Amino acid sequence: MWRLKIAEGGNDPDIYSTNNFLGRQTWEFDPDAGTLEERAEVEEARRNFWKNRNVVKPSSDLLWRFQFLREKKFKQTIPQVKIEDGEEISYEKATSALRRSVHLCTALQASDGHWCAENSGPMFYFPPLVFSLYITGHLNAIFSEEYKKEILRYIYCHQNEDGGWGLHIEGHSTMFCTVLNYICMRMLGEGRDGGKDKACERARKWILDHGSAIAISSWGKTWLAIIGVYEWAGCNPMPPEFWFLPSTSPIHPGNLLCYCRLTYLPMAYLYGKKFVGPITPLILQIREEIYNEPYEKFNWRRVRHLCAKEDNYYPHTSIQILFWDAIYTFGEPLLTRWPFNKLREKALKKTMDQIHYEDESSRYITIGCIEKPLDMLACWVEDPHGDYFRRHLARIMDYVWIGEDGIKMQSFGSQVWDTSLALQALIASNLSDETGPALKEGHSFIKNSQVTENPPGDFRRMFRHISKGSWTFSDKDHGWQVSDCTAESMKCCLLFSMMPPEIVGEKMEPQKLFDSVNILLSLQVRELVAFK
Repeated sequence: MWRLKIAEGGNDPDIYSTNNFLGRQTWEFDPDAGTLEERAEVEEARRNFWKNRNVVKPSSDLLWRFQFLREKKFKQTIPQVKIEDGEEISYEKATSALRRSVHLCTALQASDGHWCAENSGPMFYFPPLVFSLYITGHLNAIFSEEYKKEILRYIYCHQNEDGGWGLHIEGHSTMFCTVLNYICMRMLGEGRDGGKDKACERARKWILDHGSAIAISSWGKTWLAIIGVYEWAGCNPMPPEFWFLPSTSPIHPGNLLCYCRLTYLPMAYLYGKKFVGPITPLILQIREEIYNEPYEKFNWRRVRHLCAKEDNYYPHTSIQILFWDAIYTFGEPLLTRWPFNKLREKALKKTMDQIHYEDESSRYITIGCIEKPLDMLACWVEDPHGDYFRRHLARIMDYVWIGEDGIKMQSFGSQVWDTSLALQALIASNLSDETGPALKEGHSFIKNSQVTENPPGDFRRMFRHISKGSWTFSDKDHGWQVSDCTAESMKCCLLFSMMPPEIVGEKMEPQKLFDSVNILLSLQVRELVAFK
């Protein structure tokens, strides 16, 4: 059976924490765990999900709920409230219903004081991780056969009836997600026509019927070029030399939204190197399977702007196309020849220095699951046996989540966000005499999850903002400040400061609250705040 471990870092020397791994959630498989009844409960939940998968797309997150309630020997002793048609809702019945839900909520609190929740759904999250591990030769070392089976279960569960996959589990089929999940299944061991309900055969038909993988969108073209089933000549330029532009330039990467900037950072590194993974027999087979024409006959230059209508949410403007064509035709050929290739070498070093800085600042969690496999692969390309790559491997499991629909990859955790809102709900219930231990543990988690330092070194030069006093979306180790998570967590601490410390624990230090106010203001009105 699968078991969710809380706040554990193991004995791996390549993993480290700022607060003893508070909030960390990792899953492990124990083939000997669980009674026959417990295993039957899980299998029944999975059968029900599969039977209703085309009606109810999200899972109910039952596996960890089963585990927590079982470990705490939880029994609901408060009778369920039933209101008949036309009956007036009394104070007593409303309070009884509230107490019933509050008791269940406290039973689902993790041992370190936070509340768990899945934070997934997009269907392009997991394949890039599988691609990176396949390229580096670590797929079997990181994911056992049991893990692979659960990843495939998730892919099968969320395949649309037409054979494709959407951008999200509830979305219409897209070329981007269908191609990525098809290749993912093949790398995980499925045959070209295999999988539950012939998943691979149905997916391949969808791909070929909708123009083939040649019409995949830009991120898809990048990943296909990396694994060797597409050519870099068919991608629009992502020159790392952009990092040499003045920071005042509107197209300097440092002026982009952090998620966008840190996605294109490793993409630019891999593009600049024109890196391609090992061309294995499987890669050669996939080249034959996802196109309507022979691979070697494509004119890659002509397909750079091609995008399937299912994926084309916002067509490129004429200015964008002109800009890309100019760099593709004139800039890139120049930068790959002497003496200008010396600039390319310096640009690659600059991008890699930026990648290392971001990785170290987040304890190798990185900012999110899109960037994680890209950064990890870039570190492997730089040095396959280096410390940077090993530290990335050690943090992969921070993203893995398991439900009754299988293994999925989270964008990243939502531990702080969910806990701050759960605590406010418990406080609002006015049942502190019954929820005191849960409030105290939650208060401790919030206090110990506050980011207490700014990013290391000259963080402004690395396009980072102050973070001291903030809270992240997930846990302290992640390190990225979020305004609403900071506001909600600070609100919790203020509410707790007005409650008896013998029930909820000692109040937060005033200076740490001041730090929170400082960063919230800094994210709104720059000229009024002294950044410290």
